[in-house]
Amino acid sequence: MQTRTRLYPPADETVDVLVIGAGGAGLAAAIEAAGAGARVVLLEKNAAPGGSTAWSIGSVSASQTPHQRAQGIEDTPQAHWEDMPGFAGDLAGRDNDALRRVLCDAMPDTFQWLLDSGIRFMGPMPEPPHRVPRMHNVLPNSRSFIYHLTRRARRCGVDIRVRARVTELVLDAHGVRGALVEQADGTTRRIDARGGVILTAGDFTNSPELKARFMGPQEAKVDAVNPTATGDGQRMAERCGAQIVNGDLALGPEIRFIAPAKENFVRRLPPWRSLAAVMQWSMKHVPNAILRPFLMKFLTTALAPALALFEDGALLVNTRGERFCDETDKPAYRLPDQPDGIGYIVIDGRIAERYSRWPHFISTAPGVAYAYLADYRRNRPDVYREADTLEGLARITGMDAAALRASMASVSGDRALGRAPFIALGPVRAVFVHSEGGLRVDAEHRVIDAADQPIAGLYAAGSTGQGGLLLKGHGHHLAWAFASGRRAGRLAAAASRGASQPAALREPA
Repeated sequence: MQTRTRLYPPADETVDVLVIGAGGAGLAAAIEAAGAGARVVLLEKNAAPGGSTAWSIGSVSASQTPHQRAQGIEDTPQAHWEDMPGFAGDLAGRDNDALRRVLCDAMPDTFQWLLDSGIRFMGPMPEPPHRVPRMHNVLPNSRSFIYHLTRRARRCGVDIRVRARVTELVLDAHGVRGALVEQADGTTRRIDARGGVILTAGDFTNSPELKARFMGPQEAKVDAVNPTATGDGQRMAERCGAQIVNGDLALGPEIRFIAPAKENFVRRLPPWRSLAAVMQWSMKHVPNAILRPFLMKFLTTALAPALALFEDGALLVNTRGERFCDETDKPAYRLPDQPDGIGYIVIDGRIAERYSRWPHFISTAPGVAYAYLADYRRNRPDVYREADTLEGLARITGMDAAALRASMASVSGDRALGRAPFIALGPVRAVFVHSEGGLRVDAEHRVIDAADQPIAGLYAAGSTGQGGLLLKGHGHHLAWAFASGRRAGRLAAAASRGASQPAALREPA
């Protein structure tokens, strides 16, 4: 990608550090920069901070945490660093070992920083190939990160501006100077930054253009869990000479149930520290029979159906009742081509009985709980339809009875369906959860160009600045968001102090 410069309007404002994107990484960067004495402006194109952090399950993986020590677990950043490639499998050779070191070394302090911010967790939970439990799950939900970090940012003096969409980075012969910002009233403002611009604008799971370029035309049709993850940071940085690495890797496409029309009470719970503390105590002391219905409100809303359903004979049909793919061969890739991009999982009495108890579950949060068919019947009546006959199921779902019967007849042998009752779970759709395609960065989170040189004045953190780091396994994406954001904020603040000194007083490079 060619670097290009052009004439820009004069700066309307100059700050020390400019952060673009107010998700977990952006809030962390802004807090640390402000804590180091910098004047910080944090820009968010949406109506409120949140980003993909607010859409997440809320797991953070870390070593040497108070929660581990309370359970007598001995752990180290080195062990964490050694275990992470086990999640990558055959892709481990594409990992950025240096950035993985940065992540693992930073997480003990970063986890304590999250606790100091008022955020509470349950756990740690086991997740092999971690040799010890490291996965900590936020309480009461992932909005707790945004609530507490936004409050901390404002206490630090961070100027948070929402409905402020950055359209272009200001680039001259000396590097990135600032950004052009389209404000809510439609006017454009130029903001410069002495210490640098930090890109924390998330990934590109909802950019058809970038998905088509790095993944393929079929992937470009698949929507994202976060509809505003449009790759703004990656695109703007490419215009400055930056490179995207691991753009072909992503979590997804995977099948997810359509979200309920109204959020359940778990997602509506306020992220108060007192409530989180009560929940934390309850996880340890309340009998499972009382706690389980609460957990099911989450498990039947936020997670994907187990693919084992299809291995056991479940069918995937479209809204007409037509079977359109081999369900055991990447069925999520075919869903976007169906009417309205949705489908239904159809099962019979045999599968229904099988998925009523351990070890056959419809969905799970690893190490937390498992949701079975009855939990979906109870908690998600909007995605559960049951009838004694195929004709009855077609009638209540709006499918064509003949097409549905033909779909059932297309499967024989052990996977054949035919025992009443007949159940349709859905609608379901295909989504990307997150992508791994971030800007190439060095260990100081400076964006690197094609000549292997830092682009002056430009940093990236979180998914935007993933730099080739592989973050498979629960809790690593959020861990990187907070750890990299904090470090980038401190480094940009230090650069702003150097920029404010007379040239004769600056330390040599």
